[in-house]
Amino acid sequence: MIEVAVVPDSTPRPPAVIVQLFEKLGLPYQERVDQPNLERAQRVQAVLLEDAVGALLILYPQNQLLDLNRLAELTGRKLAAVKPERLERMLGKHQLDLLPALPPLTSSPCLYDERLLNESSLLIESGQRGVLLEVPTAAFRSLLSKASAARFGEPLSGIRPNLDRPDDDRAEITEAVKAFTARRIQQRLEETIEIPPLPATAQKIIKLRVDPDATVDDITGVVETDPALAAQVVSWAASPYYAAPGKIRSVEDAIVRVLGFDLVINLALGLALGKTLSLPKDQVQHATPYWQQAIYCAAVIEGLTRAMPRAQRPETGLTYLAGLLHNFGYLVLAHVFPPHFSLICRHQEVNPHLPHSYIEQHLLGISREQIGSWLMRFWDMPEELVSALRFQHDPHYQGPHSAYPNLVCLAASLLRNRGIGSGPQGEIPQGLFDRLGLSRDKAEDAVSKVLEAEAALRDLASQFNQPG
Repeated sequence: MIEVAVVPDSTPRPPAVIVQLFEKLGLPYQERVDQPNLERAQRVQAVLLEDAVGALLILYPQNQLLDLNRLAELTGRKLAAVKPERLERMLGKHQLDLLPALPPLTSSPCLYDERLLNESSLLIESGQRGVLLEVPTAAFRSLLSKASAARFGEPLSGIRPNLDRPDDDRAEITEAVKAFTARRIQQRLEETIEIPPLPATAQKIIKLRVDPDATVDDITGVVETDPALAAQVVSWAASPYYAAPGKIRSVEDAIVRVLGFDLVINLALGLALGKTLSLPKDQVQHATPYWQQAIYCAAVIEGLTRAMPRAQRPETGLTYLAGLLHNFGYLVLAHVFPPHFSLICRHQEVNPHLPHSYIEQHLLGISREQIGSWLMRFWDMPEELVSALRFQHDPHYQGPHSAYPNLVCLAASLLRNRGIGSGPQGEIPQGLFDRLGLSRDKAEDAVSKVLEAEAALRDLASQFNQPG
């Protein structure tokens, strides 16, 4: 007999095709509302992989990271996530949003991590967001009669991303580079990592940032010496996003009439740094393009900063810069560890339940946040920016300059929960809102206003989205 837990009428229900499949197979289940506090060892992650041989359905618990290298050793195959378009077609055929962990649904061969069966019951995606199906493990085992068992997941308990130990960053980055380069004699970190020098334009802008007597003429002069940067600042001001009256004719016009000194100096600095490292040709399938993510995040932070109580507001231009450069470590990883970077991308595709920090820690021993903030400090960027990049994934951070990483954390989390950016969606802690003096409603309003101008923001991002 099939049992169904009582759920409120307002809760989404499992898709009809899944209910029918359970009835046909005679499998008992209970509906569960998806919540962040559910036991990860019970939650089954389903990923469809493929290679030249064909597709393979992989099942493993969400308290593990799927290790593609181990999978290659086990199967002798170089598997990667199926193309998003193919998965969308397959799910669309059954009118599903997500891939359920049901081998009979895909008709592909199946490989599962045997530790799944250690739990008394399992939680699988129903295909409808927000609704899980709890199935007794003994009943779920009957679905695996034609599947193969192995151990290929890496328990998350053994992976410890360095979210809050900045004093260890230098040693960990050095160790990662040392392992990657396999050099017998370790040079100074700055010599080992072949990072381009800070661009001359950026150096001039940094000097202006700390000069209390700097004027509009000074920043105009610096921007105009870099024709590409000047064109970008003018086109930024002329964008529908700012809805400036009349035509923008010059950099000075852009500063005085539309953007303002503070925003332009930080915008110009962000764009100058962004051009230092090329966009990688490889990327995660279905990922929000780098500059689009950067500009959305900066725009949301701009709105959040304005919504904060005046007495608590940090420097608006610098918070905008933190948003623009928050994912700069992504570019640094691609530059320093090119072959590993492709491997990181492939692992992100098959571990959608995990933040990238677990994957980078497992494969490299460091995260993009560590190496990005290290480079900011090496380039003598403001400490507020270093903190923003380093602690952006710690919603409980209360150290020096905490408003900057807190704003990046909140903006990125709000955008992720609207389907923009990579990584799992989740509940945002109330303490993060409280420290910034923001209500949830005000924060959500700031995101909504930005997304109302999505077309204009995409237009701005398109100037930078070309691969390097």
